[in-house]
Amino acid sequence: MRRPDPPPTHVRAAFGARDDEPEPMSSSGAWQCGEIILKPVANTAEAAWVAKTLDGLEPENIRLAKPLRSTDGRWVVSGWTATRVLAGAPEARHDEVIAVSLRLHRATARLPRPRFVDERRDVFSVADRMAWGEEDPHLDLERGGRLFEVLVTSRRSTALRPQVVHGDLFGNVLFAGDGPPAVIDFTPYWRPVEWAAAVVAVDGLAWGSADPGLIHRWAHLPEWQQALLRALLFRLAVNALHPRSTPESLAGLERAAQFILEVL
Repeated sequence: MRRPDPPPTHVRAAFGARDDEPEPMSSSGAWQCGEIILKPVANTAEAAWVAKTLDGLEPENIRLAKPLRSTDGRWVVSGWTATRVLAGAPEARHDEVIAVSLRLHRATARLPRPRFVDERRDVFSVADRMAWGEEDPHLDLERGGRLFEVLVTSRRSTALRPQVVHGDLFGNVLFAGDGPPAVIDFTPYWRPVEWAAAVVAVDGLAWGSADPGLIHRWAHLPEWQQALLRALLFRLAVNALHPRSTPESLAGLERAAQFILEVL
């Protein structure tokens, strides 16, 4: 796979990192320039909304990767956003990540519904709507579609209340000793808090070596079984639609499904 292009000089200069050599961070295209992380964005309206929203957010006992303004006050410059480097690294502390999710989403509970969520057509947004029955699934049977078809028959209506949530916390919570955890790469969805927690549980079971007791320890959350089911359907649809999904990623989801079927 070709390495993503680094941020151009004028972008680095706009965010105060002209003289720092860019170092690639991940396949997402993010680059570290000294103490600043620059990341390309596909949706400028979404990126600007996230930046403006996080700038005023103060969740309890959580460090946020807050955005940086450019020298002329913009959140997005030529399709790039910036944050400061936060100390820490992802760890297999799945219960703590779910607890972080719940605290974070208490802080986002009153945010209005972003207009862009209904307009997004990326793989993850389409998969999300399929999981909730808002879009007809046309999925590759060999890449997750067959299991999706089996599980979707267990979907029931819920009374869970949607709000702004971070829909991809697995791997995006950093731990640094006993200090407050840090949340990075805020990915907004308009879904229930319980669903966001369930996505963490599904991801942990599928790819994070989480113990099966994880889903039982959070069973007190409202309509937890249906939240888990929709989170699993979401990840299965992503796997079936994403061009870079692998047999290993599907095997992980099949393993998670075995545990979740026990509680449905």
